[in-house]
Amino acid sequence: MKTWFHSWRAAIRIARRDAWRSKGRSALVLAMIALPILGVSALDLTYRSSELSPAERVERTMGAADAIFRDGDVEGVPLLQDPPGEMHTPVKDYKNQQWPSGPTDVTKAIPAGSTVLTDRSGSAKLTTAHGLLSAEVRELKASDPIARGIMTLLSGRFPEKNDEVMATSHFLESSGLSVGSTLSARNFDRTYRIVGSYELPDALAVDQVNALPGAFLASYTKAVEKTGLSAPGISTDYLVKKSGGFTWNTVQQINAKGVVVTSRAVALDPPAESEVPLYSKEGWGTYDSSPAADAAALAAVGTVVGLAMLEICLLAGPAFAVGARRSRRQLGLVGANGGARSHIRAIVLSGGLVIGVAAAVVGTVLAVILTLALQPVLEDTMNQRFGAFDVRPLELLGIALLAVLTGLLAAIVPAITASRQTVLASLTGRRGVRRSSRVLPLIGLAAILVGAGIALFGSIATESFVIVAGGSAIAELGVVAMTPALVGLFGRTGRWLPLSPRLALRDAVRNRGRTAPAVAAVLAAVAGTVAVSTFMASSEAQNRAAYEARLPHGAVSTFVLEEGGRDVPAVREAVQRYLPVDVRADVERVSVGKPGCKPWDSGAGCGRYEVVLPPANECPLYATSLPGEGDPSERFTPDQRRKMITEDWRCDQSSRGGWMSVDGGLLVGDAKVLQVLGVDDPGAAKALAEGKIVSFSRADIDKNGTVGIKQVTDIAAADKASEKGLPSPGKVSSIPAYLVPKDQKSYGVQLLMSPATAKAAGLSTLPAGAYFSTERMPDTEQRQKLDGELAKLGGDVELHVEEGFVNEEGLFLIALAVFAGLVTIGAAGIATGLAQADAEADLKTLAAVGAPPRVRRTLSGFQCGVVAAMGVILGSAAGILPAVGLRLTEEREALGYYEQAIQQGWDNGMSGPPYVPIVIPWETLAGLLVAVPLGAALLAALVTRSRGALARREAT
Repeated sequence: MKTWFHSWRAAIRIARRDAWRSKGRSALVLAMIALPILGVSALDLTYRSSELSPAERVERTMGAADAIFRDGDVEGVPLLQDPPGEMHTPVKDYKNQQWPSGPTDVTKAIPAGSTVLTDRSGSAKLTTAHGLLSAEVRELKASDPIARGIMTLLSGRFPEKNDEVMATSHFLESSGLSVGSTLSARNFDRTYRIVGSYELPDALAVDQVNALPGAFLASYTKAVEKTGLSAPGISTDYLVKKSGGFTWNTVQQINAKGVVVTSRAVALDPPAESEVPLYSKEGWGTYDSSPAADAAALAAVGTVVGLAMLEICLLAGPAFAVGARRSRRQLGLVGANGGARSHIRAIVLSGGLVIGVAAAVVGTVLAVILTLALQPVLEDTMNQRFGAFDVRPLELLGIALLAVLTGLLAAIVPAITASRQTVLASLTGRRGVRRSSRVLPLIGLAAILVGAGIALFGSIATESFVIVAGGSAIAELGVVAMTPALVGLFGRTGRWLPLSPRLALRDAVRNRGRTAPAVAAVLAAVAGTVAVSTFMASSEAQNRAAYEARLPHGAVSTFVLEEGGRDVPAVREAVQRYLPVDVRADVERVSVGKPGCKPWDSGAGCGRYEVVLPPANECPLYATSLPGEGDPSERFTPDQRRKMITEDWRCDQSSRGGWMSVDGGLLVGDAKVLQVLGVDDPGAAKALAEGKIVSFSRADIDKNGTVGIKQVTDIAAADKASEKGLPSPGKVSSIPAYLVPKDQKSYGVQLLMSPATAKAAGLSTLPAGAYFSTERMPDTEQRQKLDGELAKLGGDVELHVEEGFVNEEGLFLIALAVFAGLVTIGAAGIATGLAQADAEADLKTLAAVGAPPRVRRTLSGFQCGVVAAMGVILGSAAGILPAVGLRLTEEREALGYYEQAIQQGWDNGMSGPPYVPIVIPWETLAGLLVAVPLGAALLAALVTRSRGALARREAT
């Protein structure tokens, strides 16, 4: 034991001294190992610090209160909830009955003797230095001790009067206001002074204004309603503090009154799942991942970590080999003085141990420092403040041990190689000749065949991505194992090369022990890059083919569906002012009820319209069914559903391209709309002029050639009729229709009529927006100016500029190629440094016989280029397999969904089978195959000295 300890202590001291002498090489290896440790440790620190404890989470949501009471909106009927209060449903099943929906008097459920603080929230368009900004208004007495922890005061003070507010820092930044400024709201004549700035620890980017209870929302709601607009939605929570808190049993008792409770005591000590009645109800339960999913995720993480460690070992291994080669005389002296081979292995392995420990320490310390230094940036990115800075020593220690293990693994092969050198060869500098292993290539070939078979099985016989990825990883490891044999095959091409590249290739082949790891490192990096690039290029081609334009190329659309279209004229003028508009086509929408009602608004005085579907045109698969009758499509066999969905025009659910937010695709406009949308049909323009409604859907036209539009003024009665399977009550206006030929795209518009036709039919209309054709595609500057102008309106403006399909992954592919290039240059550079250490005697001989100085530089460049080229070629070939396997798996999965959709009547099949192409990214491959090896060769040639120290060549 004592001998073992002393020998390893001496070996570590020698390794530490050698590492300090070769600072450049040590720093390179240390950086390669420390960088991943730095990244993973920083990620662990960030994740743990942002992961709030139950106590921290409760403090941010309810301050010092014991519970939050909120209306379950189920008319006060008993309900079931989950412990956090995020999900709830009535206790009773309402399968064939009307679902309870209505307010509950929450105050009646609050226990007597409790302290209550009201927390009410709504929205308003607030005046800013730039115009208007839609923001949340929250009425909560923030200075109350119960609310402590919900808001963090940054500057100023809390509101104390009804005309005072404070605002979040994000709102002040967005609005151009500051503490001391005044603000008001649109349609509101009261002004408020900003007395403080605050932030919400869980929502740093929210635009919110805080006022005292009753100081803003009630009077603002009255002012808005006076203008004929719908009142803003207001939600009310009650922060309740009671001696003893609220246990899970107490929460369930309060649930019986239709009130949802979020309890501090329950959050800190949640009940078991068996004690939560909601989880036993059909269709409800926890959404925790299954053991199989956890195992798959763990396997994926393990695979990624293993491949990353392999890559680092392949990169760092040649560097340790360089150190062992340069220290061969020292190692020979150890052997000459009685040292065993185990001692020599210990010295080289200690080099890996020393670098690994140093990398672990440096990576961990830098991770802590950088995480602390970048904490504000990380918090802004995550949109929340950290809890306590959480350092988990065991987790960081485990990550650090990976660095130590990586250093040891990288030094194993150089240690074994160095220990096999005889003492005489080490002292004289002779390298000797060793045959490469014949077993390793066979193992690699077997791994390739097995891995390829698994990946092929996964892509053809199953739909499991895990099987495909696992098989691909095994095959790639097999290619890595076969690298020495493959390097030997490259040597046969040397006969056709000039002198310098031939010498470089011969040297690489004769010294496969240092060439193979570098080539394998390049192979692994390039294979991953090619696999991801191929998969993403294929996905891009699929997305491009599936892309459905919302408008003709270069066209623009704007819609404003709030406040009765009040901002529509300003939006139209802004678009025409900032964009190169050719034709402008204004459109309106049909309105039922008060002009200020939003579409689909169910408030008092609001209504809606429906496009009447003639019973004869109703698809049997989607026919209206009475309560209790079930899904009408279940009455048909799969073959009948397939025939119906593919041959019956009534079941044709395919659109004519595009999408729009106006209900039913019903617009009011003139022939310019058809012109902008590119509808080339003179009959449609003529029909508009004749007072007809232009229809792009055959199913909407009845046997009399008219389209029925029903005005529903009593929404409650309509909803009750719908629940009973009956038509909604309302006045129907029948308008003569014209059907546009099916080959014309409508871009989401289903029905179009002129303003005169709508008026004649008794339909009220409101401004909705406009369509614009442009002379040329708007540039970035024009778009930015328009966005700035629209932002001043503070409204919800739907703006769309049709640019066609835009690939958003192009930058990522470039980054991948750059990463692979850097790894390739690094690995090839390390191999070149090792080659120069081995070939120093040959270079001295060349200089002695009169070779020009540039030969040394040229040979170095070609040595680096040869390693890079071999790795890139092998990596490109190895990277195609996993991408092809994953795409075949996706194709099989998509075909299964397609067949199921047709059989169930979900898809009409008009678009044909799914298109899942396999596309090779030739641009990326060309850059890797040509630019990267060439760049590596030129870089190596530039950094190599032309003249070496001339000395007598040693006898070999």
